[in-house]
Amino acid sequence: MRDQDAWLCFADESGQVLRPPKARTWSRCGHTPRVTVRGGGSGRISLAGVVCRRPGRPTQLIFRMLVHHGRKGERKGFREKDFAALLDAAHQRLGGPVVLVWDNYTHHVDAAMRELIEARSWLTVFRFPACTPDLNPAEGVWAHLKNSLGNLAPRAPSFSRLDSESQVWARCLKSAVVGGS
Repeated sequence: MRDQDAWLCFADESGQVLRPPKARTWSRCGHTPRVTVRGGGSGRISLAGVVCRRPGRPTQLIFRMLVHHGRKGERKGFREKDFAALLDAAHQRLGGPVVLVWDNYTHHVDAAMRELIEARSWLTVFRFPACTPDLNPAEGVWAHLKNSLGNLAPRAPSFSRLDSESQVWARCLKSAVVGGS
């Protein structure tokens, strides 16, 4: 990595169902607790992101989000072209070669993704061993986001509002968690 003067990037993807989470609550004795929740609760948000580090430079978080409304025939997750577009955006923003480390997710190892990787001379890819999510720093970003996203869902009356609120929250996360610009 140092020989190439490259960015070390850890990639991961995650999803969050938009149904309000089940939780426990407290109330005074003899009073039934009531929690108001808006919306039908269908759909989901899919996230894919890259946490990037290079000595002497601030850590960067680059991510993309897909909102699924639950419509028939709608994509339900990121595909090879989506990952390639994310990596291209990361390369353009970082302005240098990228050493990517990610898991063995089906869409990361299939023939279409191998083709897309081979077409990018600036990209070197390594894979985590199976069943080792603790080695990937991007996993912690998604865990933090999921804990907070559940609190946004009950307040958002629509997908577009939830989408915009979660994007604002992700920008704050970007600054707070990884110190990105």
